[in-house]
Formats: sequence, structure tokens, C-alpha cells
Amino acid sequence: MNEVVVIGAGLAGLSTACHLAGQGFEVTVVEREDIPGGRSGLLQRDGFTFDTGPSVLTMPDLIADVLRAVGSDLSALGPLKRLDPAYRAVYADGSTIMVRGHREAMRQEIAETCGSVEAAAFEGFVEWLRKLYVVEMPNFIDTNFDSPLGLLKNPLAAAKLVQLGAFRRLGPAVRSHFRDPRLHRIFSFQAMYAGLAPEKALALYAVITYMDSIEGVFFPEAGMHAVPLALAQAAEKAGVQFRYGESVESVLRSPTGRVAGVRLAGGGMVAADAVVCTLDTPVAYEQLLPDLAPPRAARPGKGDYSPSCVVWHVGVRGVPEAPVAHHNIHFGSEWDTAFEHLLDRGELMPDPSRMVTIASLDAPDAAPEGSSSLFVLEPVPNLSGGKIDWTQEAPAMRDRLHAFLGEQGYPTEIVTEELVDPVEWQRQGMAAGTPFALAHTFPQTGPFRPPNVEKKLPGMFFAGSGTVPGVGVPMVLISGKLAAQRVAAYLPDRR
Repeated sequence: MNEVVVIGAGLAGLSTACHLAGQGFEVTVVEREDIPGGRSGLLQRDGFTFDTGPSVLTMPDLIADVLRAVGSDLSALGPLKRLDPAYRAVYADGSTIMVRGHREAMRQEIAETCGSVEAAAFEGFVEWLRKLYVVEMPNFIDTNFDSPLGLLKNPLAAAKLVQLGAFRRLGPAVRSHFRDPRLHRIFSFQAMYAGLAPEKALALYAVITYMDSIEGVFFPEAGMHAVPLALAQAAEKAGVQFRYGESVESVLRSPTGRVAGVRLAGGGMVAADAVVCTLDTPVAYEQLLPDLAPPRAARPGKGDYSPSCVVWHVGVRGVPEAPVAHHNIHFGSEWDTAFEHLLDRGELMPDPSRMVTIASLDAPDAAPEGSSSLFVLEPVPNLSGGKIDWTQEAPAMRDRLHAFLGEQGYPTEIVTEELVDPVEWQRQGMAAGTPFALAHTFPQTGPFRPPNVEKKLPGMFFAGSGTVPGVGVPMVLISGKLAAQRVAAYLPDRR
């Protein structure tokens, strides 16, 4: 008998499977696609390879933690490079700041571009970020809460966060350290990963800034898909069974009202004592648990969702020249008003900031010789509040992005392309058409986020960006670990 079924072989599901297998559980992973990865997918076309999911890899020690659970290590990913610069920031006034891969190099970069006073302020900023991270990670991120009262289980840590100003707004917190508005943008745009404008995000989300701007951004030579591939291979060696190309139709229940396994869409079932679902939480309830009332944020029309994005994958002839970096952020001249259009009005940014990532600069096999594999990302409204007809807007967006590449000096001779818009994200199973799930507003943060256990159905658990601790590669890896802890507590005698 299979003790645990994990629905989905994305990063959260693979993390769950590895942690459970390492504790002696029998695990079966059911994945609708033919390969592992989930949102961290792979597109291959006309000699080009594109990673279709996360492109910014931080905190590789969290990947190592998952691999270590099944007796493997980080070498399973192959060569792993720390990017320097982590980002190239390009501003509307033509200036450029490189977000360097090491602390001292970043201080020097700030000194050269913004002045010695700002460089000196950087040291205090880093120390503040480090203190936030040290308190938040073990006490509020890498931990399971049974209720909001769990926030009080470590009152000293909570008091420390208050002392550090974690419950201020991120934008003002960053401005308290720096005067140069360019640095404000570099060190606060990460709030968008949490689905919020910097002026509305809590300062505690500065830990995301710490992860990528201080601890560094990394990239596997084989591309980002090397991460789920390595986790899946390690899990399989540890005895995890994978059923690719199959979808779960429903969750089975025993006569006593407990989880009994899953029924597959193609017929047949997999018996189990526990199920961990990694679908987007609102979608999981809608499709697999329609008789149960979901948490408030996962109910139709109730949750606050992160903005979505358009991602244009492009294979082009030509290779960009220095100073073009792996990750390039092009900030528009507008900032606060751009977020107002995006988040409050459900409209496109009038002067959008965009990200251009060129994987082939560090993954030689991602493009034919003399060519480049890249994508352009532009934040756009999600489908819950947006007013955009994407059948009309998508072609126009594609043309604007093409023109933008040319204006910024990137190669533009297209060999192959694919544009992903919010409608496509929704078709892939992402609520509100956003790959960034529920926004990290205070009522959707920590113990207030949809929980990873369904108390009305014993044996039903969740992992992924729609539950705790939240969005991003580090967070979903931790979510798998937390879900495994829930299962182990539920089945203490089955290992």
C-alpha cells in the first residue's frame, strides 16, 4: 500500500516527496505532465531551450536540504554558478547600476554610481536585512502554525521583529537607509514577488531582498530545469514512484471520513493514508474538494491575488554584448503611479518596468551557436481585477516587447517565440491567471495564509505557493518540508 500520494511534481511536490521518503514513507507522485517541474517547466523548440518558470535562483542551501533528505547533495544539479552581476539595473535616465554578486563588490558599485555616503549606508542596510532574516526564517517562515496564536509561541522573536521595524512598509524602510531613488528601486522591487507594491508591502518582506541582493543569485549550467530534474532523480533513487502523464480526478475517502487515496482521471486509483496536493489552493478545492468550504482567501471573489505577467520567450540570432547581463531590469520612469495602474485600477503600466533574462549566456546548450535564448517579462493585471481582453492585447503586447528589445540593444532577429499571458496561466491551473498566487497581504501571510492541512478531511495536506509560507522557489521548497512534517505527525506509526 502506498502510504502517501503527492499530487504534482513541481518543486513543492518534489520537496514533499524527498522529505517523506527520507523518513521512510512510501510515496507516489502523480504528475499530469510527462516530466517533473510543474511551474518550473521546460520548452524546447527549433534548437532553443527555455525555462518556463522561475528564473531567479536564491538560497541553494534550501535545495541542498531537500536533496540531503534522500542522501544526495547539491552536486546533483551539476555546475552551479553565482551570477555576478546578479542583476543589471537600467534606468529611464540612461544610468546603470550593477547589483554585484558579493557584498564588498556591491559597496564599491554603489560608491562609484551613487557616492560614498550611500556606500556607507549600504553596510547598515545589509546588517538590518541580516537581522530580519535570522529572526524570520526559523520562527515565522520555516515553521508550521496551527492558528494565529502560534505567533505568540516565541514572543522574543516577535518583539525583535517589531524592534527591527518589520511591520513598517517596505518602501519607507528602504528610503530610511538611502537617498538615491535608484537604490530605492533596486532594494524594494522584490515586493512584486510577494504580489505587492513596495509602498504597501510590509518591511518583513525585505528578506526577499536579502536572499537575492545579499546572499546572491545562482544559475545551474544546465538551466533552471536542472533543479526539479535533480530532485526527481534523487527521489526516485530513494524509492519514490512517479506516475507521469496522469491526472487526479478526486480524493478518495474511507468510511470513517479520512483520506483513502486518489482516483485518476484515466481510470484506476492509488490507495494512500495521506494526500499532499500542490495544485494552486483555490483550484485544489474547486476541482478535488468541491464539498468542502475552502479557507476564505481561496473562495471565489474573496482572495487578493498577486498581479500576473506576460512572458515572451524568444529565440533570436545574435548574442548581446557587455554590459548586458543574465538578468536585466529596465525600470520605467514611473514608479508609484505605475503600481496604481497595475494593482488598483487593473490596467497595464503606462510606463512599464520589464525584466530581460538571457539564459544562454550561462547555459551554452540553451541556444544554437551564435544565437540567444531569452525572455522578456512585463507585470500585468491578473484576471480577477483586470479589464484587458487578451485576445486583442496579446499581439499588441508582443509587438511592443519586440520593439523594446531593439530599443535596448538586444538581438531582435526572431527564430522562434512563444508568448504566455494571464489567460494561459489560468489554463495551466493558476487561479486568477497569475503564476504568483495569493498576494502576501497581512491577512494572507503566515498563519493567516490558507493552511497546509484540511482539518475537515483527516489526511489531506497542501504544499506550494498558495499555502504557507508563500511564493518563490525558497518558499515552495520549505512548503514541501512543512507538509512532510504534517504528514509525519498524522502518521507517526507508519514509518
